[in-house]
Amino acid sequence: HALSVLYFPWLTFCATFAMSNISFRGKTVIITGASRGIGKAIGLRLAKDGANIVIAAKTATPHPKLPGTIYTAADEMMKAGGKALACIVDVRDQASIQKCIDETIVKFGGIDILVNNASAIALTNTADTDMKRYDLMHHINTRGTYLFSKLCLPHLRDSAKRGRNPHILNLSPPLSMVPEFFGGHVAYTMAKYGMSMCVLGMAEEFKPDGIAVNAIWPLTMIWTAAADFLQDGLAAGGRGCRRVEIMSDAAHAMMSKPSGSYTGNFAIDEEVLRAEGVKDFEKYSANPGEFLIPDLFIDPEKFDLFNSKM
Repeated sequence: HALSVLYFPWLTFCATFAMSNISFRGKTVIITGASRGIGKAIGLRLAKDGANIVIAAKTATPHPKLPGTIYTAADEMMKAGGKALACIVDVRDQASIQKCIDETIVKFGGIDILVNNASAIALTNTADTDMKRYDLMHHINTRGTYLFSKLCLPHLRDSAKRGRNPHILNLSPPLSMVPEFFGGHVAYTMAKYGMSMCVLGMAEEFKPDGIAVNAIWPLTMIWTAAADFLQDGLAAGGRGCRRVEIMSDAAHAMMSKPSGSYTGNFAIDEEVLRAEGVKDFEKYSANPGEFLIPDLFIDPEKFDLFNSKM
């Protein structure tokens, strides 16, 4: 496999960054796209610790083919042990984001964590990518992430001043300039890498404020209700996939780190959890015993190295 022209480490923390005793109880977390899938799983994991979860998503009425709305997700967060606020949000619209932030401040008094999870995907080549789809991916993935982070910044700075360990976590891949990661879907890669460039730049910019900015990405494909619509049903029924809990557990571990020192990382879920001492990864398999499929933007050699540890 060709070496990348520019490579940023997947993960820069080491064993010395063991799980801290930082509590999420009473912390306020905004998660975009949290009505289902990985975003909802991260919310549920934090809600179990007593966090306030803001579900910032568009799905206010049931989708004909996908389960869950912002309101059903809010109910699940509260049943899990947290508090919840359901906000109808279009991350492409500044007024919509600001309204969500304002409602969050009124209800919970501040913002401590932002998880930029909302994303649009189209794995099409240049000839087959219409500009409407191109614009959608860039407006949701890159612009939405940048704008939500920008508008939350004053509140995250306030969180830092109050010693509440503020974090921004983006669901985006490591920045590796591997041609194969671009060739089949240039538009999508550009949009996702835009989210990762927000991590690279904002981590440096917000470091003096004590705000952590990191990225997390799965080693393998993750099974969600939307997976059947991707890659021609390659992962139908969860074939070759892991469950969303591996991502929520890894995200929980990352956001437990001290925001003043743990920042600018491009983390892979399994690598995060191995550093936390997790050894059993079969429990995360959607169909235990099956061969796992590497996710997009994962170097095959790195994937094989992890498989050798199983």
